Amino acid sequence: MRNRLLGILLALMAGVLAALGVPLAGSMAQAEQSRVVVDRMDDVARFAQELPTQGLPERGSAGADPNVPTPQDSSALAALRAEADRYQQLYGIRIGIYLADGRPLAVSPADWKLSAAGVTAVAEAKDGRRSHNPPQVWPWTPGRTLTIGSPVVRDGDVVAVVVTDSPTAELRSRIVHRWAWLAGGEAVAMIAAVLLAVRLTEWVLRPVRTLDRATHDIATGRMDARVAAVGGPPELRRLASSFNEMADHVVLAMDQQKAFVADASHQLRNPLAALLLRVELLGLELPEGRDEELSQVREEGARLTRVLDDLLGLATAEGSRPKPEPVDLTALVLARVDAWQPVADRRGIRLGTGTPPPARAWADPIGFGSALDAVIDNALKFSPEGGTVAVTVRLGRDEVAVTVADQGPGLTEEELSRVGDRFWRSTSHQNVDGSGLGLSIARTLLVAGGGSLEFAAAEPHGLAVTLVLPIPPKS
Repeated sequence: MRNRLLGILLALMAGVLAALGVPLAGSMAQAEQSRVVVDRMDDVARFAQELPTQGLPERGSAGADPNVPTPQDSSALAALRAEADRYQQLYGIRIGIYLADGRPLAVSPADWKLSAAGVTAVAEAKDGRRSHNPPQVWPWTPGRTLTIGSPVVRDGDVVAVVVTDSPTAELRSRIVHRWAWLAGGEAVAMIAAVLLAVRLTEWVLRPVRTLDRATHDIATGRMDARVAAVGGPPELRRLASSFNEMADHVVLAMDQQKAFVADASHQLRNPLAALLLRVELLGLELPEGRDEELSQVREEGARLTRVLDDLLGLATAEGSRPKPEPVDLTALVLARVDAWQPVADRRGIRLGTGTPPPARAWADPIGFGSALDAVIDNALKFSPEGGTVAVTVRLGRDEVAVTVADQGPGLTEEELSRVGDRFWRSTSHQNVDGSGLGLSIARTLLVAGGGSLEFAAAEPHGLAVTLVLPIPPKS
């Protein structure tokens, strides 16, 4: 989200800078060219003023060389030609002075021929108009020259035309220089915009990230997580306050539910115990032949007692707020396996861990031990006599996984998606003792300690239950 918001802000800022910079760059180029055009028009006007009114070549001498003095040339005209040569040699600007009928008076250099732009400028000057708005010169048009024409008017008539054709290397260099300054300014503005966008994005998203962390903590069982409503826009601060209120209401409702389950389980145990005692007393007075019915009543009573005990255990697990700590997970696993070894031996099941690697994890040792007990109990319950229950410890980069795999009948893919739900039991396992709360309690204990419980099919058959715990953070 941060990258997307930052990208949007930077794109908008880049668009604004481009919208301002591109027209400004064009305006700079036009201003530089206008300065050159005005300067050339002044030069053309000066040559037009120096053009003599007497001694101009007569009509019919159009084929004569304009740079070779003729008997008709006056000293003023010769001086004009000399001035045109000096002007061309000094500035490198080609210049041509032509009579209204097209005959050249002075052309420098002598071999210069009018280009298409020059012909257009001469035509405009013959009509009594100065050149205006010549094609714009850009840094990427090195072959383009700047052609300016101006008429020489005597007594209201155009008697001659002065045309200059200027190279544009210096003009293009000045345009590039001004564009470089503009680009530098745009770069500085863009850097400032990036810094501003980063600060703005951090200011806007800081409460969002805090809210995301608090939501994740609550989703993983840390119900005491809350959002500090500081910083950020007012709307997000109000959202943080509303989230805290919602979390408080949810926790209150969950606590009330857990308290009800715990209280109900606890309150039902005493009447159930009294009821079972009365059943035993009645059993002493029953006639012979009713032992089977009495046995069924006892079995149902024992089952109900286990359900109430498991409900009380689940409520206790859900209401616990353990503080995880670094623990020697390998030693804890070995200790719990040793505790269950007599049960496995009595049922004829091989229970082993092999040689687990040393592993430390971030967990609540009591909660993890109880969860592992529930998983091992479940594995031993469904494993056949002569089967094997393997407990393995696998050390990952960020977590430690303890897997308990049995060789029981296993579960289908659909049943795997439901295993661990409260009171859920597979239809093929209804004849096995249990309340369907063992794995639910194990999951609750793990989640409360920052871990998770995963289920998968074991090979070649059976169920593999994996208890996942995070590795302690490095100090």
